[in-house]
Amino acid sequence: MFDPTAFENIKVVIEGAVYDRDLQGEILVTDRDDLVNLAKLSRKYSVSFQMKHDVEGKIQAALTIEAGLGNLAAELLDGEGSLHLAGCAVTAAFLLRHQHEEELYSKVQQALERIWGAGRTITQSATLNPLQAGISVKNEAAVHFNRLVLEDQIDDLAEMVDYMIASMRELELCIGKG
Repeated sequence: MFDPTAFENIKVVIEGAVYDRDLQGEILVTDRDDLVNLAKLSRKYSVSFQMKHDVEGKIQAALTIEAGLGNLAAELLDGEGSLHLAGCAVTAAFLLRHQHEEELYSKVQQALERIWGAGRTITQSATLNPLQAGISVKNEAAVHFNRLVLEDQIDDLAEMVDYMIASMRELELCIGKG
């Protein structure tokens, strides 16, 4: 018998929290990836969802965890000074469709900073077709935690889904529903 890695345990908690909310009818899971990169010996898991009432999918959310070789080795080799590496990087991302207006980017930034607090890095990356004036942009707003999440912080990950749902509700107000 073997012990599952921190990555596996964290993945199971995230899956459970997201799928529980799907079963409750609040969100709809739209995609899931569980990847192993054999060239880099890394893992990546991502689950995407949207609010159940958002039939157009104007706001998609994705919760992603990543662990590299160093993270796995730190856990398996049980070195004294390396246990702080036995975890994963976590990112909460939101893909929004809205008009290309500077005010909307500021509103999105402020809303996410208010919900997620200081100490997080929030980035936005917009994609648009310059030949189609007046068409909406795709804006990926990502919340980076600037640290690894360790297995002893696993209970915080279930709460993270609540923060993501609160973020989606707030972002709906920022960009408008229609």
